[in-house]
Amino acid sequence: MSGAAEVRLALTVRDLTEADVPFCGWAGSPKHVRELTGQARRAAAGEIDYLAVCTPTGHPVALGGVDYAPAPGAGTLWQLGVHPALRSCGIGTLLIRAAERRIAARGLTRAELGVEEDNPRARALYERLGYRAYGHAPDGWDVEAEDGTLRRYETVCVLMRKELQR
Repeated sequence: MSGAAEVRLALTVRDLTEADVPFCGWAGSPKHVRELTGQARRAAAGEIDYLAVCTPTGHPVALGGVDYAPAPGAGTLWQLGVHPALRSCGIGTLLIRAAERRIAARGLTRAELGVEEDNPRARALYERLGYRAYGHAPDGWDVEAEDGTLRRYETVCVLMRKELQR
C-alpha cells in the first residue's frame, strides 16, 4: 500500500560556515564546493553575506550569496541553489527573502541578480518575488569535470533587479 505523507521541517537561515562545506556536495562541481570555504571566510570577514538554509540537523539544503561590490547601492545575489530533491518546496523563496533582509540591514534599497536565459524556472521565481529584467550580459565560470579537468562554461544572463522596502 502506498500513499503520500506530508513531512514538515523547521528550516533556519544562517551564515554558511566552513564546517558546512562537507555537506554541500549537492551544490555543484567539486571545484565549486571547495570554493565555498573561501566564501564562508569572506562572509566571516564581512565582505559578503553567504547564507545557508538548514534542516534541524544543521545540514544546508540551500545556499546563496550577496555581494555588495558589483553594483553600487545594491546587494547582488549570486550562487543561489536549492538541493535538487527539495526544489519547488518554497526553500528558494525563503533564501531570497533572507538575502533581501541582509541587504536592507546594510541600508541598501535594491537587490540585483543575473539568471541564465535558458533557466525559465528560476526566472519565473524571481519575477514572482518582484524582480524585473533590465538587461542582458555575458557570464562564464570554470566547471570541473569528474576527471578533474576544467572547462569554461559561457552563458548569457538576464539581469534583474528589485527595489526593497525599508
